[in-house]
Amino acid sequence: MHRDLGFLGNVTQEDKLLAAKILDNAEISENKYSDRFTFFLDEHQQTVCRMVLASVCFENYIFYGGYENAQRCILGLFAPYSTPVSDAFPLKAFTFSYRKADVLTHRDFLGCLMSLGIERSTVGDIIVSDGCTIVFVCDTVASLVSGIEKVGKVGVKVTEGFDKQIIPEQKYQDINGTVASLRFDCVLSLALRISREKAADLIRSGLAELNYSVSVSTDTAVSNGDVFSARGYGKFRLDAVGNVTKKDRLFITVKKYV
Repeated sequence: MHRDLGFLGNVTQEDKLLAAKILDNAEISENKYSDRFTFFLDEHQQTVCRMVLASVCFENYIFYGGYENAQRCILGLFAPYSTPVSDAFPLKAFTFSYRKADVLTHRDFLGCLMSLGIERSTVGDIIVSDGCTIVFVCDTVASLVSGIEKVGKVGVKVTEGFDKQIIPEQKYQDINGTVASLRFDCVLSLALRISREKAADLIRSGLAELNYSVSVSTDTAVSNGDVFSARGYGKFRLDAVGNVTKKDRLFITVKKYV
């Protein structure tokens, strides 16, 4: 497979190492007809993987984190003529039950897992609710997680599996308006309800991300479905690009994650 990673642009050494591993796994999957799985990847890492796989025209893959719309996901590379299925992923979900009076946070659970020597890459989403928390992990650390009896000073009961009704539904706020073009500064200006100049300053200062990568270029084109954010303002997605107005402006719809 093509090994020139120049198409990734200005990325970190960690991104380059990840890209090289993904290329290796894609090659093994194709040549040895073997399904391959990564550890959990954050949203930026998932973006890098998509770019790498697109560069070699590898399409037989899916991301899955244990439930629909999970943030941290495992990449599954499936062999030719094999159908990608979520049931094949090497992960487990555990539900921690405790008294509602005992308030535990995401940090409490992550700290508990790290104290057991569990690496962050083997832990997916941690969903905290009243009196229960769902934790998704790789199979390789499942036995350690199932044996947890305390998180901090709070006693917990661990059971395998989870109730899908506990997973919060992602909600959005629609933002409609017109932009001069699909340049990042134009779209960000509309989404944040600030001037284009201020949006450009945020981008140049490294305070804005496009598809989970810091962007310092104001004229980068935003495509339908792209996700972007700005520090202190939240996370958004370009949801629809409509018709051109009489004043040659584009009508767009942006969804804000709430």
